[in-house]
Amino acid sequence: MNRPLFVSLDGPKGTGKTTLLEAITQALRADNKKVIRLCEKKSDPFRGETMALVNQLVRKPSVDLEWAVCERFAESRAWISQNVLTKQPPGSIILIDRWYPSDAAFRRIAPFAEILQLNLDRNVQVPDLHVGVVTDPEISWARAAARSRGLSSTVMHRLEEHVASTEAFERAVADNGWVLCRNEGTIEAATAQVVAEIKSVLAG
Repeated sequence: MNRPLFVSLDGPKGTGKTTLLEAITQALRADNKKVIRLCEKKSDPFRGETMALVNQLVRKPSVDLEWAVCERFAESRAWISQNVLTKQPPGSIILIDRWYPSDAAFRRIAPFAEILQLNLDRNVQVPDLHVGVVTDPEISWARAAARSRGLSSTVMHRLEEHVASTEAFERAVADNGWVLCRNEGTIEAATAQVVAEIKSVLAG
């Protein structure tokens, strides 16, 4: 595969995505792979406007407002697809922290299947490999709470919400045939699983 390989790591809060991404990056680079790390949040030029809508949604949830948020995120991803992903070097492995699968964890009203179709209709690039990173909700909630920045969530403030988001995300992973990585053991085991999946796609 000469074109860039696009890999997304998604999942609920506190499942260890960032730590796992760093470990995967190191393992691939040690194997002489060219790895590009991207973050949807940092690549999105419309982030401020979208988050203003998210804050409105938190204060006053509604179907129309949630759908407007989903549309804004899809439009941002379409922009990233056209203006960022296309500029990455051939033969590289692009790792992105969050892509549209994470909507399954955070949106509450709009059905995820419809959100997914919205992204596809906007020509948002489909990752070559989706990895859903999960843990037992109580573990990830405790991890998130223990971080120096705390829970730092605009949309989630109670364990019950986090449990629901984890369940919704796991359903989306199963429904769409994405790779499920249970990051509850050692980081080495989770890293080995994802690196093996990446190499399998490269070999295929």
